Amino acid sequence: MGEHAKIFPGFWPYGDQVILGCIHNVGLGRFKGLVSTTAFLFLFSFVLIAALFNWMQVPIIQGSPLAHMSFTSRSNKMPHERVEFPLNCSIAALQGKKCPNKYPSVFEPDESSTETCPDYFRWIHQDLQQWKTSGITEDMIERGKASAHFRLVIVGGNVYVEKYTRPYQTRDVFTKWGILQLLRLYPGKVPDLDLLFYSGDETKIMRSDYQGPNSTLAPPLFHYCGSEETLDIVFPDWTFWGWAEVNIMPWEDMLRAIKKGRKRTKWEQREPYAFWKGNPHVAKNRLDLMKCNLSDQYDWNVRLYYKNWSKVVDEGFNYSKLEDQCTYRYKIYIEGSTWSVSKKYILACDSMTLMIKPRYFDFFSRSMVPMQHYWPIRRQDKCRDLKFAVEWGNNHTQQAQDIGKAGSKFIEEILTMRNVYNYMFHLLNEYSKLLKYKPMVPSKARRICVESTACKQKGVWKEFLFQSLVKSPSHKPPCELPPPYEPQAIQASMDKIDNVDKQVENWGNVYWNKLNETNQ
Repeated sequence: MGEHAKIFPGFWPYGDQVILGCIHNVGLGRFKGLVSTTAFLFLFSFVLIAALFNWMQVPIIQGSPLAHMSFTSRSNKMPHERVEFPLNCSIAALQGKKCPNKYPSVFEPDESSTETCPDYFRWIHQDLQQWKTSGITEDMIERGKASAHFRLVIVGGNVYVEKYTRPYQTRDVFTKWGILQLLRLYPGKVPDLDLLFYSGDETKIMRSDYQGPNSTLAPPLFHYCGSEETLDIVFPDWTFWGWAEVNIMPWEDMLRAIKKGRKRTKWEQREPYAFWKGNPHVAKNRLDLMKCNLSDQYDWNVRLYYKNWSKVVDEGFNYSKLEDQCTYRYKIYIEGSTWSVSKKYILACDSMTLMIKPRYFDFFSRSMVPMQHYWPIRRQDKCRDLKFAVEWGNNHTQQAQDIGKAGSKFIEEILTMRNVYNYMFHLLNEYSKLLKYKPMVPSKARRICVESTACKQKGVWKEFLFQSLVKSPSHKPPCELPPPYEPQAIQASMDKIDNVDKQVENWGNVYWNKLNETNQ
């Protein structure tokens, strides 16, 4: 190496791979014997100019150009090759600017898209159906402000936020961060819009308040969950970019950790019980679940653990890692005050999920099917149903494993971050089409960007924001939004789910009747 460095001083990083690669193939002495001195110098000059040409085209972004350099021809843009967006907090502080004056505004994908989005994207049309005829007016936004934590406006690719009330923890920060990442993934593609967002647990816009001949039109409000009784517009929750307060990593990192953790214990070697760990005091339904726990009088085949979050924080989260909780054959999903973000983590374990019948839905779960992705459990008779489900699973181990794996596969393949962003894109795009006015920046709103959001954070908050940062625009456009469900298709799907639930209930009734006859 030292010899060749002397031959090509100053160009070792590039000469080694471009020039010396050619020479090494035939040997330096042999190479000189094959060509004349003039030919050698000509070849040397040609290759050197080519190397310099390639080197000058390399964008130096956050580090050595070697990381982004290709030593093949650059006459045409390579597929999937995207220029990174820099994020340099020190430069932003030095320039005294919270947000750069210009963000990339043109989206140039390398590929055309022929992919159709997953079926759960069809629910976008249903969630916006309430305003399809009337459209959305600025008056509706004004009337909905009392229910929102913040108002978010996008104008010309820039994001502006007007805060109303203080939300719980930093849910709003990570939610807005997700929208900022969407604009980085598809620059110039997200249209101008004006929306209200509520980042609490409970649903806000009750359907019954806006029915009848004299009722007003419901204000549109984005939220993390919905129900049959409400009109909240369902949006991906903040945990996809991280839940810093409880040390839950961004979704892609968390999913990788769970997939690695579940491999430690094979399904057959896992505890043959149903597991749940959480805070039962947030809902009556969870307190009722705790009655099913192991006691001196009875064993319902469940193992339930109370999670004291204050103690968990004091212990540094060492005993509450989600990736360490895939040691039971069965895992219980139960809602909190409304839906729970725990659903995706529970399903990812490939244990059979025992889902206590939910009243609320998030954006992806409406396409899940009982006895395919999970085992349904009644709310009113949960102890008996849980015991039967575990007994059935332990006697039908292959079927139980299949259900668990199908639930995990759904989460891994359907709930990718690309699909999360695509869902956000189509929801916001369809929503913007309903606006009957031109969005304008509110007088009290301030502009936000990745620099103003991430650079001021500290500790795990900053770590998670940077982990979930979209570094380059997508190399392909969003998937194609499928058409809405026909009303009869929605009803048929609901009927199918009800029929499966009733079949499982009947199995449970037969099991308990036989057990009672045996004990008499």
